[in-house]
Amino acid sequence: MKRVIDILLLTVLVVFVDVTAMELPNLYSNKVLLYDPSEEKILYERGIDDVSNIASLTKIMTTITAIDLIEDLDKMVTIDRNVLNEIPYDASIAGLREGDRVTLRDLLYASILPSGADATTALAHNTVGSTKKFVEAMNEKASSLGLNNTHFANVTGYDIPNHHSTPREILKILEYALENPLFDEIYKTRKYTLSNGLVVKSTLDTYNRYMGLDLTGILGSKTGYTGDAGMCMSALFETGGKELILITLGAPYSYVTPFNLKDTITIKEYLDKNYSDEVIFEEGKTLVQIPVVGSKEESYEIKVSSTVRAYVEKERLEADAYFEFDGVATLSYKNEVGSRLGKIKYYYKDELLMEEEVFLTSALHFSLYKFVKAHVFELSVVFGIIIACIFIRRKKKKRRRKKRRVISR
Repeated sequence: MKRVIDILLLTVLVVFVDVTAMELPNLYSNKVLLYDPSEEKILYERGIDDVSNIASLTKIMTTITAIDLIEDLDKMVTIDRNVLNEIPYDASIAGLREGDRVTLRDLLYASILPSGADATTALAHNTVGSTKKFVEAMNEKASSLGLNNTHFANVTGYDIPNHHSTPREILKILEYALENPLFDEIYKTRKYTLSNGLVVKSTLDTYNRYMGLDLTGILGSKTGYTGDAGMCMSALFETGGKELILITLGAPYSYVTPFNLKDTITIKEYLDKNYSDEVIFEEGKTLVQIPVVGSKEESYEIKVSSTVRAYVEKERLEADAYFEFDGVATLSYKNEVGSRLGKIKYYYKDELLMEEEVFLTSALHFSLYKFVKAHVFELSVVFGIIIACIFIRRKKKKRRRKKRRVISR
């Protein structure tokens, strides 16, 4: 009779094996963080705790801070001269003009898609009254997220002192932002029309105009560039059924070749070619057979309860996947349902994929035949002793009868 072990995992498990040891193609960015949000795991890292300017990746925090402050997204606001006068001459803009009437929602899209410094500045003025107060709100948000190496000095990412972060902390900001449905929608939008008729497009399209790269796998993005930060990018992209987050900083500037976008595509294409989502342990596969003593069942089977998958090399060896069982060596009919049998650890290339407790889920039934067979020697000795005792007792009774007959004569 087949048994299935009731173990902690009840659904299909997908694991992304650590790929920090992989030999990625040459990259232009000097800071790289590849992250799997579904497993909450860093897959590849390079300089992810290095503090530096982050250019327009700043606008991720600007936008989510504004979203958290805005009560009415469809409130109409007017772009005034004070807003436009604050914008550095060489900052990227959405194209807003003095007197334009737009909604706060419009400004959020214009902040992320074309990386508009005019939009972020307008957001600051129309939420808390000034960029100074808004920057304070951004730093309060950073503090609440536990970011110790992040500090904002403006709402655009412009190179000025005391404005910095790290790839690891940018990731935390982006993860927090993507939890908000509106930010998630904005981040994944490539084209949007504002209330004043202005059409804003993602900087991806601007960067890609000379390269013609396939961008269909990039689900969302925010780019940036300053002299101190280099060309930067945050991206959410799909590969092999997985959605991954990439943060890059420090790529050299080129007007013709956007090296931040080129690195993103290089990594994606490398993963597409060399990695895939594979079954490592198939549901129902028997892992261990534990002998059962004195029971109708010959053995108790420990099986894979749910398929264990991993995003691994397409060319892989079966021997790279293995498991360890640390538990009981034998069972008997005396073991009760629900009793702990041990623990199973699943590995791929010495990387622990998962570990789980194993419990007995079905009753084991007593077998008289097997009990006797298993204890035949002990039972033979006992039976022999009983026979001997009976024989001695009968012999004693015979002697007593003879003795009584002799006395009666």
